[in-house]
Amino acid sequence: MSTTRSRALAFRTAALALFIAIVQALPPFASPSEAQTLWDQLQSNYGSGTATNNAPVERKPDQLDDLRPDSTPWRSDAMVNALSAGIEKYQRIVDAGGWPLVPVGRMMREGDEDERVPILRKRLRITGDLSAKSSYYDSQTFDSELTDAVKRFQRRNGLRETGRIERSVYPVLNFTAQQRLAQLKLNYDRLKGLMQNVEDRYVLVNVPAFQVEAVDKFEVQLRFRVIVGRPERQTPDVVTMIRNINFYPFWRVPESVATLDLIPRLRKEPGYLAQEGIRVYTASGQELDPNTVDWSAPQATTYRFKQDPGGKNALGLIRLDMSNQYGVYMHDTPMKNLFDQRSRPFSAGCVRVQNVSDLADWIAHYEPGWGQPGGVRQQLANGQQMELKLTRPVPVHFVYITAWAEPSNGEVQFRPDIYGRDNSALQGGYERDQDDAPPAASAAALAP
Repeated sequence: MSTTRSRALAFRTAALALFIAIVQALPPFASPSEAQTLWDQLQSNYGSGTATNNAPVERKPDQLDDLRPDSTPWRSDAMVNALSAGIEKYQRIVDAGGWPLVPVGRMMREGDEDERVPILRKRLRITGDLSAKSSYYDSQTFDSELTDAVKRFQRRNGLRETGRIERSVYPVLNFTAQQRLAQLKLNYDRLKGLMQNVEDRYVLVNVPAFQVEAVDKFEVQLRFRVIVGRPERQTPDVVTMIRNINFYPFWRVPESVATLDLIPRLRKEPGYLAQEGIRVYTASGQELDPNTVDWSAPQATTYRFKQDPGGKNALGLIRLDMSNQYGVYMHDTPMKNLFDQRSRPFSAGCVRVQNVSDLADWIAHYEPGWGQPGGVRQQLANGQQMELKLTRPVPVHFVYITAWAEPSNGEVQFRPDIYGRDNSALQGGYERDQDDAPPAASAAALAP
């Protein structure tokens, strides 16, 4: 090969490499068909600008181990007794003067030298997160023993187990002993209130703990992660019955979602309805051709929307139908990645259940022809719409328990007061009251 041809080839190779590097460095562009679905968009649109309402963007999903391991239900004498013992423990802490507050400042982590480390050690020893036999009481070195203690504290409080004292940890760390004691007493009253007429078989969703448990003969048989309502679309306290299992359900878009989200999007993107399998109807029920609708006209706000069943449906493939004054229910979701987050207040009031087909299988177990495991998955594999009307409806409770103690080891657990109900209740005393749930008028037509 000649020198000239070699130089030309080398130049073309270098130019191609430069072109590829430039293309890879450019920001990605999405065509309308690749744009976020409505429910993806809802996660980022609602409450934009507030960290508590946006779906999180984390460096890496946690390897979650956030479900209670104990087979003892929340609604049990053992749980009440364990919480009573926890209250006695925290009462002794308060009587002894409580614990020191850790001065807020830069992050502390293993290997750091910080004058606040002895204060942190004392704080964690008092609550038992750091062994009372721990040496180096006055050492300013953040060592591996302290890292393990911080992880235990974070686990007990529903935080990411990083072993570091980060900005998000300080407010939880610096609840006073008196505040924690009051929270325990409040939740003791809540638990006692749930102990009236405990059913043999029921489903319970603990909203601030982001989990659901299926209980039979006073033992938890299944437990799953759930997604609950955002603070501005709270999941209410509910006691009702699951009466139907809907396979491949339609989603009737709530008026609030249609007005605030869907119609504004259609003004910019008229083809969105066809893309997502959503139909539009007049108030009288007549289906319209969306291509003929002027989405800027005032009349557009009177239209109703319904999404066809399938993989894009906001309810996923299964809905657990439970009649109640708030219009909330439990269902599947196409947004399964959100179950990877530790804190999961992303819905508009309804409860999305991870592995909902397994829960539906458990609910249907005593129905004729549904006694063998896997019946729900088999029905889903058929790909057909179907409603299973339960001959034995299953009671369901949506509750708000932010503190408890595990009966197996007495470990006291706290969870964030995501709706501020603890604070509201404590201002008026410890008794559980009806103000723990939002009024029916404000929660009547909630989206998934």
